[in-house]
Amino acid sequence: MLLLYTHARLKRNPVKGEDLMYPKRTGIAIWLKSTKHARQLRRYGVVHYVSKSMNYAIVYCNETSVESVIEDIKNLHFVEKAERSMKPSVATEYKKKTIEKEPAPDYNMGL
Repeated sequence: MLLLYTHARLKRNPVKGEDLMYPKRTGIAIWLKSTKHARQLRRYGVVHYVSKSMNYAIVYCNETSVESVIEDIKNLHFVEKAERSMKPSVATEYKKKTIEKEPAPDYNMGL
């Protein structure tokens, strides 16, 4: 019952520009000294991928708390570097290149 009440209360007063059911998420790329401690990253967000051969992990967290999460992750002893994902700034919609056709020459022009 408490869950229903909380959901109804939040639905009445939503934060402007934010969907309550699907909050905006952003990725964090984390370079690790060793993947041995990668399980500890679960407390900071959803661990999407861990590469054992290249020693990095991708973690998704709420967009509102990204800066504080990155600072916390950088302070861990097994982390070399952590930075925000560049995916939102990369264009993912492509347009087909249009080639303007030259008009066909009219050979009967002077006749």
